[in-house]
Amino acid sequence: MTTQLIETVRIRNGAAPLWYLHLRRLATSCRALGVPIPTDLPTPEGGNDRVHRLLVSRRGVVAGERPVGSTAPVRLVTSKLVHRPYPHKVVDRERFDRALADAKEAGADDALLLTVGGQVTETAIWSVLWWEDGKLCAPPFELGVLPGVARARLEEIAGGIEERKATPDQLPAFSAFVANAVRGIVPVASLDGKAVSLSPQTEALAAHFWP
Repeated sequence: MTTQLIETVRIRNGAAPLWYLHLRRLATSCRALGVPIPTDLPTPEGGNDRVHRLLVSRRGVVAGERPVGSTAPVRLVTSKLVHRPYPHKVVDRERFDRALADAKEAGADDALLLTVGGQVTETAIWSVLWWEDGKLCAPPFELGVLPGVARARLEEIAGGIEERKATPDQLPAFSAFVANAVRGIVPVASLDGKAVSLSPQTEALAAHFWP
């Protein structure tokens, strides 16, 4: 199977404000997976707010577009599927797709995947972050979580992210939230039916997320 990398780029107010972070991640993954780095990608711009989607492989680049989607607070459920390392954003997302479908069937918006040891990793479509001891925290990359563009942006504006391990039962008390490069920062409404409070620190980050 040909390796295909995905980049989903938000076009907002006619510009792609996080384009530089997408290019950085794409180049890193191309080097790691032996995919030629595209050298002539035009900067996506203009038009309505939307998602510019790139598929990059040894065969070249295929571009498409889709709507942004909802930015409402998300209801999460813990997935029964064990997380597998996903260090590069590739097309093979079967485990995430299954977890998301299971969550929808349970009446939730997305699924939180855990390691075999029960540590929080990521959801099917979001990076997971939280506040602990006043610090912005996220799962360690050593757990195999995707180096999300949104997480990279948050590291810039927060002055760093503390890598820490957490279990699902800790997240509501830690005012967890989710983020991705398409929809920005989004609150978590609940996890496994338990309400998750929105921290003022999260609201402050959200106000500065888009350059």
